Amino acid sequence: MTLLSENKMVEEDIQEKASTCETLLIFLSIALIILTLPFSLFICFKVVQEYERAVIFRLGRLMQGGAKGPGIFFIMPCIDSYARVDLRTRTYDIPPQEVLTKDSVTVSVDAVVYYRVSNATVSIANVENAHHSTRLLAQTTLRNTMGTRHLHEILSERVSISGTMQVKRRKEKQKKKPNKKKF
Repeated sequence: MTLLSENKMVEEDIQEKASTCETLLIFLSIALIILTLPFSLFICFKVVQEYERAVIFRLGRLMQGGAKGPGIFFIMPCIDSYARVDLRTRTYDIPPQEVLTKDSVTVSVDAVVYYRVSNATVSIANVENAHHSTRLLAQTTLRNTMGTRHLHEILSERVSISGTMQVKRRKEKQKKKPNKKKF
């Protein structure tokens, strides 16, 4: 027997034990809901607005089916937890920053960033703080873009610089997408 097949057997055994424990906890949670029925309705049903999505975790693991919403969804107390994600467009003012241009001139630049979450599940499950990360990425992109330009280009080509920054961001996003490989 190879080490790989032994690892698979151990993983399957762990998953089987976890599913048994999970089933037991779900059964106990349902019994608790039934025992406290009129009061549990206020705890179990959650409402998500049109502009929000809810990412649900059961026993710390992401539930299948992705984000829920808009509308009403069911949460089992003590087993499920959820995080709301706002899908509306947000704005962020990048504070003025001193940037050294390509021709060694120090310029103070600021910007406004418009962004929105397009995939609530990825936003919650893969990034610790998506909004803070977006702000830092916008500041870094602004500094890097301005550092590669001459002063006269910055003053005369504001619109094209904005487009360049958007294209750079899209290319970075495409690079970070994982390749799905079948084994």
